[in-house]
Amino acid sequence: MKQTSVKTGKILTMVTASAMLLSISVRASEMDNRIEASARKSYVFKTYLKHDSIKTESSHGAVTLTGTVAEESHKSLAEDTVAGLPGVKSVDNQLTIKGESPAEHSDGWIGHKVKLTLLFHRHVRATKTGVDVKDGIVTLSGEASSAAQKELTTEYATDVEGVKEVKNEMTVAETQATAEQTTAEKIDDASITAEVKSSLRSHRSTSALKTKVETTEGVVTVTGIAKNAAEKSLVTKLATDIDGVNSVVNNMTIAVPLATN
Repeated sequence: MKQTSVKTGKILTMVTASAMLLSISVRASEMDNRIEASARKSYVFKTYLKHDSIKTESSHGAVTLTGTVAEESHKSLAEDTVAGLPGVKSVDNQLTIKGESPAEHSDGWIGHKVKLTLLFHRHVRATKTGVDVKDGIVTLSGEASSAAQKELTTEYATDVEGVKEVKNEMTVAETQATAEQTTAEKIDDASITAEVKSSLRSHRSTSALKTKVETTEGVVTVTGIAKNAAEKSLVTKLATDIDGVNSVVNNMTIAVPLATN
């Protein structure tokens, strides 16, 4: 009887363990499916990466990105978006760039950086702004909805690495906010995080900062170290002007200057 009871107990233990493993496996599979679906449905993937060929595969929260993108910035934008999705533990970015990228600090490279800098900010009109670069001098054309918007466009373009001067030839046409300027679609938190990170990298004044960005229901929390109060304030200003951001909590600390003899 005892031997029978022991065998029965072992069998029950094995069955229970197998059921637990199966349950864990099913939950992991469901989570991976959610991650892959969330990436495809994210605002960044549907809006800025829709012409790229990106495959997202998740295994127990470890995501691998494969395929091709048009520009280097799209590669980091895809990674930042996926990294911000719930359940993601790591991202292996194997995306390759289709075609040739402009040489670093060339006029083409600077022009791309300026366009990228303007892209996510809601108080400028990126799609209505022409950007031409010659010998590091940027000429902006197109239409601004106000003098303040024109001035802000100049400010953002000037803060791009490699830009020597900005000539803003945009015309001002006072208009009410259009659908282009105010996004009706709710932007998901992962996309907002990716946009904020991309914006901070593209601005010369904040590109070197090691900032951590997290978003919950449109509220962006930024942590890291700023050299001074002005730098910390600029991070808040740039993050606040990103599409989808409701408010910014800046928890950055200000570095203590080293004592000099």
